[in-house]
Amino acid sequence: MFLIVTKYLIPKGYRGLTVFPFVFVKYRLDKENLVFMNHERIHLRQQLELLIIPFFIWYFLEYILRLIQYKNMDLAYRNISFEREAYANEKYHSYLKKRYFWKFVKYI
Repeated sequence: MFLIVTKYLIPKGYRGLTVFPFVFVKYRLDKENLVFMNHERIHLRQQLELLIIPFFIWYFLEYILRLIQYKNMDLAYRNISFEREAYANEKYHSYLKKRYFWKFVKYI
């Protein structure tokens, strides 16, 4: 994992963005935020499991479906299966040690 602090690559309203093998963070302080960094590490694992490009295709398509379902951009984002898994487990720092392959499917 390569950690890069940049305010220019992060969309407005977000603090981080993960594109394997990089984690981009908007604020230097977030590098020390264990919960935030665990959330981003969960995304790294998800991207590896789906071989990166298919992850982003799935992510985008699921976002569109959730946007149609909820008619709200924030609700659509928070209900993407990848985000649901990351938010549900970001506080459990040993989560990735016990996580089984394709666990995000449980959150669809």
